[in-house]
Amino acid sequence: QVQLVESGGGLVQAGDSLRLSCAASGRTFSRYTLGWFRQAPGKEREFVARISWISGRTFYADSVKGRFTISRDNAKNTVYLQMNSLKPEDTAVYYCAASPSYSGTDYSEYNYWGQGTQVTVSS
Repeated sequence: QVQLVESGGGLVQAGDSLRLSCAASGRTFSRYTLGWFRQAPGKEREFVARISWISGRTFYADSVKGRFTISRDNAKNTVYLQMNSLKPEDTAVYYCAASPSYSGTDYSEYNYWGQGTQVTVSS
């Protein structure tokens, strides 16, 4: 059973930085895709970034490109989302997700989800 546990959310001011962590357990993740999604109140869940566990190849939503960085630590089975230059529109619940194959930006492609962590950016 795959388990994903996010941490690192909080309340920050515009321009600040945060680093989210997602601790993954229950599988060997070598062929998995790990992703970050977010959902703001009244909006649909949207893709933020993804990383291929085996290759480290990354992909970002245009809205976060150049500001956010996704990375993984194989030894710790943990995926990170470093968020810089945060904006009020980045306010959302951020979710970590995992897919057992190469996956894209559609949340329906991801089988496993964490409980989410709140990020609030004040102006």
